[in-house]
Amino acid sequence: MKHQNELSKEAYIFDGKLSFKQAIPLGLQHVLAMFVGNLTPLLIITGACGMGSGSEFADLQVALLQNAMLVAGIVTLVQLFSIGPVGGKVPIIMGTSSGFIGVFNSVASSMGGGVLAYGAIMGASLIGGIFEGVLGFLLKPLRKFFPPVVTGTVVLSIGLSLISVGVNSFGGGNSAQDFGSIENLLLGLLVLVVIIALKHGTKGMTSSSSILIGIIVGYIAAVIMGMVLPHTAVNADGVEYTKAWVLNWDKVKNATWFAVPKLMPVKIVFDWRAIAPVLVMFVVTAVETVGDISGVMEGGMGREATNEELSGGVVCDGLGSTFAALFGVLPNTSFSQNVGLVSMTKIVNRTALATGAVFLILCGLIPKLGALVSIMPQSVLGGAAVMMFSSIVLSGIQLITKETLTARSLTIVSVALGIGYGMGANSTILHATPEWIQLIFGGSGIVPAAFVAILLNIVLPKEEKA
Repeated sequence: MKHQNELSKEAYIFDGKLSFKQAIPLGLQHVLAMFVGNLTPLLIITGACGMGSGSEFADLQVALLQNAMLVAGIVTLVQLFSIGPVGGKVPIIMGTSSGFIGVFNSVASSMGGGVLAYGAIMGASLIGGIFEGVLGFLLKPLRKFFPPVVTGTVVLSIGLSLISVGVNSFGGGNSAQDFGSIENLLLGLLVLVVIIALKHGTKGMTSSSSILIGIIVGYIAAVIMGMVLPHTAVNADGVEYTKAWVLNWDKVKNATWFAVPKLMPVKIVFDWRAIAPVLVMFVVTAVETVGDISGVMEGGMGREATNEELSGGVVCDGLGSTFAALFGVLPNTSFSQNVGLVSMTKIVNRTALATGAVFLILCGLIPKLGALVSIMPQSVLGGAAVMMFSSIVLSGIQLITKETLTARSLTIVSVALGIGYGMGANSTILHATPEWIQLIFGGSGIVPAAFVAILLNIVLPKEEKA
């Protein structure tokens, strides 16, 4: 007779039959891993457009955040189950992309901000999503440009770029005035220790849900800290501020129980100042999605992704972004945080991930539920993120070493990471270049690393097989 806590073997099979009792916590930890990341790009861009908290458009921002959760849930279900050729039937969670932040910030600045600029961003996203969808349909003849050494390099650069994000969260979020405080560090460390202890000290459901349990323990610890420690401190300028780990219960109290998301809350504007740079970013996003799918299939299922899985995944990425734009939400793409979670736990069950998607939809319909999750301290998320993001790095290494390393493949990886990723990680090196180059290559180490890897794979002569 099986122990009650033992996790079913079906959890490690994509289309396995898993009970909801086991699927719900496994799906919920996926949502917690990406929840803040799903909302942050929207907060940044609406703020850049002057639509943030305290502005006359503050209510619109709240509605867009609600739509972001709903859209992420719906697009994830399409990715998991597919509608015809749309969706790769792969264990991927979809969410609002942070890769476009640099480009969208520039668009907002060049167009003077406001709802007009945000509408232009939505118009560019709508067209760009369709463009990426077309690329997805053409992916099979293009796949020769994405051998394991290229996709592995992209996955590796994704993991490397996310590690700093995880460490920033660990410290409380780099915008926090008490960043790196003892309270934030102890919260992150508590979560990390709980995850490691459960992952390797227990078996079955407890081990597989270690991320979720670790985050819940951190959440509870933050509640207890709020009861016994001061909530505020004074900065160097003598201004009082609230500490980053303090839970904002007013946000939950003020949130409504039910709200229907609004279609096209912002008027869509088509402007080439926004469309041109965004189209380039969608090409890069397609490469990143190929890398994410390759990483999750290698790390979670121990095999290479098929043409159909990659094509359907990229099509879903593109058309999902177009769908998101209709709800005023930034492009929806594969979430690398969850690739790391799958690679770490090996849980690829579609039902488990689908329960997480349904929870996201509920958060979009029940703002109070979404608010409860959104007030989670960054340091709690960071305690889990540093481990998950490192798992993505390992998935990239697995892809690169899937075939015997040759002088050619070593050159591709080393130059792509050295020049490509290094350039993106130190974007000030591009300050003298034209603005369009800074927009494309300066925002993330992923973009230049992918570009260099693809280019070298094309121009370097193939080595003859012995």
